[in-house]
Amino acid sequence: MKSTTLLLILSAGALFAQSGEPDRLMEALEDRAMADQIARMKTDQRISVYEALIAHKAGNLHYQNLLATAFIQKMRDTTDAAYLDRAAKLVDGVLAAESGNYEALRLRSQIELERHNFDRVAENSRQLTRQAPDDPWNWGTLGDALMELGDYGGAAEAYQKMVSLRPDLASYNRASYYRFVTGDAEGAIAVMKQAIAAGSRSAENVAWCLVDLGNLYWKTGRLAEAERAYQAALNAFPGYHPAHFGLGRVHAAQGKTPSAIEHLKRAQAAVPLVEYAAALEDLYSAAGRSEEARGQRDMIDMVDRLERANNQTANRALAMVYADHDRKLDRALDLAEAELKVRKDIYTYDALAWALYKNKRYAEAAQAAERALRLGTPEPGFYYHAGMIAGAVGNKEEARKHLEKALAVYTKLDPRQAPLAEAALKEARQ
Repeated sequence: MKSTTLLLILSAGALFAQSGEPDRLMEALEDRAMADQIARMKTDQRISVYEALIAHKAGNLHYQNLLATAFIQKMRDTTDAAYLDRAAKLVDGVLAAESGNYEALRLRSQIELERHNFDRVAENSRQLTRQAPDDPWNWGTLGDALMELGDYGGAAEAYQKMVSLRPDLASYNRASYYRFVTGDAEGAIAVMKQAIAAGSRSAENVAWCLVDLGNLYWKTGRLAEAERAYQAALNAFPGYHPAHFGLGRVHAAQGKTPSAIEHLKRAQAAVPLVEYAAALEDLYSAAGRSEEARGQRDMIDMVDRLERANNQTANRALAMVYADHDRKLDRALDLAEAELKVRKDIYTYDALAWALYKNKRYAEAAQAAERALRLGTPEPGFYYHAGMIAGAVGNKEEARKHLEKALAVYTKLDPRQAPLAEAALKEARQ
């Protein structure tokens, strides 16, 4: 019976053309084992199933929530914000029909996280933890929001509660990130391995953790381990753009320029992020392919124009790209300052420090860099930025200390910035 029903689910369109079959499918979905099989389907298949169910029984709020969940996953798969908007519309409809619908309230927190409405997520999640204190998901979204707001003590408590309630991929992944941010790179790697071992019904979620593991190895200068993790992510979720980006950076650091360009092009073909364009611009420039480098610069500027047209004022990634490439420095500062209005974490303070430095506002840059470094996060870029800023304000000892720490791994990671760091360190030692 179950194998027959699963076959019918995979052919949802044909199924609903037959009299009586929708009821069979709904009964099957109530079966825990069958629901688990559906959860293991590819995202597009789940979307088709839930859309067909809703077409048959539009008033079933549970299936609307399930479709919203599938749309959120599709947004994660593709980074296409249109899927998030579709999920939000469904959740708004469910809450309009039933204001206390718990499934929809949980989903609302997830949607608002993606929209960077962190204060709202923190408020919603706190309410839900009071309503359902044994649900680990609400503690996770609370911790996520507090991390972005710079409340690391509150985030630690929320994440610890989540891990205690359910030690799985979702909770271990968050615990790993917290450990890294608070200065424990080795602990972060160990816990991320636990997250991967725990597994998930979603291949993208496993690939996400493998990329995170690769990033941890990357930031600590272990390129071979990083390469293996990124490749494992591609094996788990073929075509995954962050994994291609990771391999592109590793191969660039290893001097494998053609392979690096190919991986970065694959990442960009999937999702045209400014980080991908900036990395390609650097490689093309280093290879003397000036026309292709110019094309990447034009793409970055096009993203900026689109965001301006859509009144999107905050983008720390774009701020860093402009600051790194010494272009549109006033725009870089505007973007970083706007980001700080909604996000007060150490990564935003680092972006602000770098943009202020590039705009020659050195004293303010030093204050922001101090905020970025306050947890001892082992981000080599943080120490590079702080070292350059310390040199600019005449503090040679601080400049030397920070630049030496950065260059312990940075020479392997960034062929554009590393020579600048080396020159600054030489001056600081004089």
